[in-house]
Amino acid sequence: MIQLLWKNATAEVVGNQHGISQADLEAVHDPLVAAHRAVLDQVESGRLGYAKLPTRGDYARQVKELAARYKDNTTDLVVLGIGGSALGSLALQSALNPSTYNLLSDAKRGGPRLFVLDNVDPALVADVINLLGRRLRTTLVNVISKGGETAETASQLMIFRELMRKRLGDGFAGRIVATTDLVKGALHDIAKADGYPMLEVPSDVGGRFSVLSPVGLFSAAMCGIDIDQLLAGAAAMKQRTEIHHWHQNPAAVLAMVLFLAATAKAKPLHVMMPYSNRLYLLADWYRQLWAESLGKRVNRQGREVFVGATPIKALGATDQHSQVQLYREGPNDKVVIFLEATKHPQEVRVPDVFADAPGLSYLRRAKLSKLLAAEKQATEYALAVSQRPSLTVRFEQIVPFTVGEFIYLWEFAASLMGELWGINAYDQPAVELGKQATFALMGREGYDDVAKEMKGVLRQDKNYVV
Repeated sequence: MIQLLWKNATAEVVGNQHGISQADLEAVHDPLVAAHRAVLDQVESGRLGYAKLPTRGDYARQVKELAARYKDNTTDLVVLGIGGSALGSLALQSALNPSTYNLLSDAKRGGPRLFVLDNVDPALVADVINLLGRRLRTTLVNVISKGGETAETASQLMIFRELMRKRLGDGFAGRIVATTDLVKGALHDIAKADGYPMLEVPSDVGGRFSVLSPVGLFSAAMCGIDIDQLLAGAAAMKQRTEIHHWHQNPAAVLAMVLFLAATAKAKPLHVMMPYSNRLYLLADWYRQLWAESLGKRVNRQGREVFVGATPIKALGATDQHSQVQLYREGPNDKVVIFLEATKHPQEVRVPDVFADAPGLSYLRRAKLSKLLAAEKQATEYALAVSQRPSLTVRFEQIVPFTVGEFIYLWEFAASLMGELWGINAYDQPAVELGKQATFALMGREGYDDVAKEMKGVLRQDKNYVV
């Protein structure tokens, strides 16, 4: 189970100017209740696609059946995707498998090595291709795209399709799985023509909300993660988010604190700081969810509002030595969201050495988990002294159940934030122009006008080159 601790975001700890006061709670109470009711109405009417995923037994069953078909004959799994098609897979793998997973022998891993190509950096792609080498025959490629025309993923598919075709001949299609729309789209058509097995990208679930669908579940199942427990945790959190008393509802409290921080307290920067390397890439997943869902120019009535909260990631204790100086003495425009684990997947104890070094005696025989917890509490205290608000998401253990809870908690909180701001939390219109500009620069037919419009901005001027 996970818990949300929010005392250190209150006026009681950091003062009225920077913390949540009783007056703030009273002012936001009615809007929060209305927002919660609106989101629950969307859930109950079936309009909120991600809310169906924790109980979609058919998806879990299809994923497990396909994983069983490939797991024993696959040494390497390559995921092709970007944004929501990749960040969820990376977060699950990082949280629930050892950091050395890909370095283990095939026998000890119990699943294929996993490579998530979430960029078109040529060095990244070439490095993975070169590493795979002869193992391409036992490599499985999972290409993920709802439509299939995203330039990054499409180019990667074209590269890997040819590699597999040249290495495997007519059997290449059996080593590619397409996770896509099952009715239409470029990837759907390619998969049908070539004969790839297909999994569904739900039509009513946006990419950043899709980790609990086949988008994230397939790679997790292939790499030995218990997806039933992952979904059970999400389902358990779903029940908690439906509690009407806001002070008993972790998603309502989370949205309330962060909305007030961004508006009433002028703290639009939200720093997620895990005190666990296992949880670090969950912060990457959160950044896309928070940025794409909440950063909007107009509200639902079309009026310009320019709202949003900027998500930032840090790592404890590492970034105590790089960022906390800014967080304590720089602009007081941030709220820090700590992630901590009561019990870590592994434990290491400091040996009983250096008895003649008095300054190190406190570390002798100490558990590293105790030291890491002390580092987190020390940072939490130091922030409070500087009147910098924080809250904590506490994992009892880092296991599939609690990771599932975490995912659904933040998804529902994003929905609540969207209602509080009066915006559409499920679109991303500002992303489209960048896609169109990429098409224009790459010479795609039909984008000549965009290419012309870009010339003035992209033309180099020697007066501005040093």
